[in-house]
Amino acid sequence: MIEQPKHQDVEVSDGDRPVASADVTTSTDSHGTAHAALSAESGHIPPGSRARLVDAVLDLPEVQDSARLKVTVALGDAESLQRLTERTAEMTTHSAGSSALVDAELFPASPPDPAVPEDIL
Repeated sequence: MIEQPKHQDVEVSDGDRPVASADVTTSTDSHGTAHAALSAESGHIPPGSRARLVDAVLDLPEVQDSARLKVTVALGDAESLQRLTERTAEMTTHSAGSSALVDAELFPASPPDPAVPEDIL
């Protein structure tokens, strides 16, 4: 039986108001490709909200198990693109209509440090 990709919604809020969200799809294959569509509320949102959304997506265990990430963001969303640049390897970006399409290699997950006892982690 073929397993279906996993879909998750990620949201960043300012108080009770959601200001940014992502629809994330991950492969059932370990080391596959994860896909994310990022969006933010229109108008002014608190600085750092878009970067927090990128962090939340990249911190998902299923995304961390992936080798690549393909992201769609609004063209001109410099904050999200900057955070993706900081947190991914070999990122390429191109425009498609009003969106920027990002293809990035993810850094491999760090194995636990054998010198640190597990009960401290």
